[in-house]
Amino acid sequence: MNGSDEAESLDLYEVLGIESSATKVEIKKAYHKAALSSHPDKVPEDEREEAENRFKNVSQAYEVLYDDEKRARYDRFGVSDFTAGRGMGGMGGDVDLEEMLSQMFGMGGMGGFPGMGPMPRGTDGRKQKGKDVVQQYEVSLEELYKGKTVKLASTRNILCSLCKGSGGKDKAKAKKCATCSGRGWNQNLRQVGRGIVTQENVICVPCKGSGNVFRDKDRCKKCKGNCVVEEKKVLEIYIPRGSKEGDKIVLQGEADEVPDHETGDIIFLLEEKDHDLFSRAGSDLTASLRISLAEALTGFSRVVLKHLDGRGIQITHPKGNILRPGQVLKVEGEGMPHKKGDGKGDLFLVIDIEFPKDGWVPDVDGIRKVLPEWTGEEIQAEQVDDVTFDPDGDIEDVSLQ
Repeated sequence: MNGSDEAESLDLYEVLGIESSATKVEIKKAYHKAALSSHPDKVPEDEREEAENRFKNVSQAYEVLYDDEKRARYDRFGVSDFTAGRGMGGMGGDVDLEEMLSQMFGMGGMGGFPGMGPMPRGTDGRKQKGKDVVQQYEVSLEELYKGKTVKLASTRNILCSLCKGSGGKDKAKAKKCATCSGRGWNQNLRQVGRGIVTQENVICVPCKGSGNVFRDKDRCKKCKGNCVVEEKKVLEIYIPRGSKEGDKIVLQGEADEVPDHETGDIIFLLEEKDHDLFSRAGSDLTASLRISLAEALTGFSRVVLKHLDGRGIQITHPKGNILRPGQVLKVEGEGMPHKKGDGKGDLFLVIDIEFPKDGWVPDVDGIRKVLPEWTGEEIQAEQVDDVTFDPDGDIEDVSLQ
């Protein structure tokens, strides 16, 4: 604020252009709109001081009104209740614009608003991180079960070793880039929805984010002024056993190098291929176990499937325990390995009984003698209709009307 009298007469709702009954959503929306329109970077140099004051008022109005407790105090006592040392960090004229921007937007200094791209440096002087490279990487269930080490050929840009990424010859003097006025970035407007436009910062193409350009004769002979050269190398990634769909394998600092930026990462996003036999649910596996009708009735002992590591899994089912379609056999400790520790999930085998095909003519009398007799109660009715039926009916055809 400019003076205590002005501070005490300030209407924070008026600063944001909202009613005193505005919701928090409306307050936030109004704040972003007002902050963009009053940003000091959008006015000529001679108007910057006034713009900074407007911007401070807008930001401080948001800080009070978006907080329920501070808003209640303001509604009751007004701005005078927020003098220095009374719960808001001061409403005087000593607010640091750089610090306030960092607090209000979660970004450094004049480095932009939400939706803007990264800037070369934050207010703490640290380099901003360059772009990460994200790639899908398909892996089989066998590879996820056993783990895998993969070597991949990679081509990327690295800083020129001759000019150290400056783009110019030794002792050559660069000129300020006319495209970005030496900032290394430009502001663009991007439409993100119907009637919604956001402002974003993008790296300046002519100077590649450095803010400086060299004349043709002063450019580095090795990189031709591009600051970077191409490097080919072999990358090695390790996929731990027990990994799953969506897991990330991160190779730190292996993305393209950019001048005055911390190098980004290459991130492999695992994508699990479908398997012919097994389905995965977390650390558990499911599979269909197809058996004959005779096995379902009389038991069996045989290798029923080959596991993901090539081992045969043998099941012994005793006589006298009848298996039914859809029944599930749980085999403990034969699921997917856990990434941490030596434990494993479980394997669930879903029984699928193979019945004889139509036309099979067995010794009916012999079978009837072996199988248990029908023990149900015979149904009595005064009228009995002998009906025909379709053996290939579909339950999906049942009417819901």
